[in-house]
Amino acid sequence: NMKPSQNNRLFIKRKVGVFITALWLLSSGWGLFAQSADQISKKAADVIDLSSMTMDFTINIRDSRGSERVRQLTMITGQFNDVTKTLIRFTAPSDVKGTALLIYDYEEKEDDMWIYMPALKKVRRIISAERGKSFMGSEFTNADMSKPNHADFHYELKGSDTYEGKECWIVQAEGKDQVIKRANGYSRSVSYIDKENYLCYKTEYYDFSDKLHRIRITSDYKKITETSYFAYHTTMENVKNGRVSEMIVNQLETGQKYRESLFSPNALPQ
Repeated sequence: NMKPSQNNRLFIKRKVGVFITALWLLSSGWGLFAQSADQISKKAADVIDLSSMTMDFTINIRDSRGSERVRQLTMITGQFNDVTKTLIRFTAPSDVKGTALLIYDYEEKEDDMWIYMPALKKVRRIISAERGKSFMGSEFTNADMSKPNHADFHYELKGSDTYEGKECWIVQAEGKDQVIKRANGYSRSVSYIDKENYLCYKTEYYDFSDKLHRIRITSDYKKITETSYFAYHTTMENVKNGRVSEMIVNQLETGQKYRESLFSPNALPQ
């Protein structure tokens, strides 16, 4: 038989072993939890990533009284080395026709943006502080027109919920610092991402006082390639002022090859 002191030592060793195992499980579990949120968000971005496309689309801008303005636009994108370049032009109505936005989307640094206003006959660079501002009077921002840099955010899995009959993860993305938050125009976002195909259906954007500011609803996804989808209908509601902007894709084609010179700030007035 063991002596009492040996029994005590064995009991203590077991307790320490259980504690260390529990601590390891807790720490690795949280690590997996955080990593999972990061992976989910990355897959949600990848599944809608089209490196080359042409698109005709409409933006309807409605105020709280119900009056509406309609904008017609075209967009082309091309992949050049590791940079995705996007050119958006307004085609109607006449008061905005010819206005153009050029975006250089980098993987590892902040995007470059330029805007051309025909009335001013001038190409102007959009500085970081303007990225979170309204895109041509709509509830979409300049930053909404480009792909967020994945590494700029901390991701957290907030749980699961059902959205319109689909099982979704709820993923929070928060800018890593105030500069990033200001540049994007919000402090954090909460997205509902389909567990089956990683499509995002709803995103809530919170302001710098952590109050709900805007809600984006993304729908009418169409499969474009074997691995990618695109949403043909997106609404952005500003819950503070009651305004709603709606983006509708009229036509989309992929696989075109464009000259890189088309995506130059100097080419915007053409």
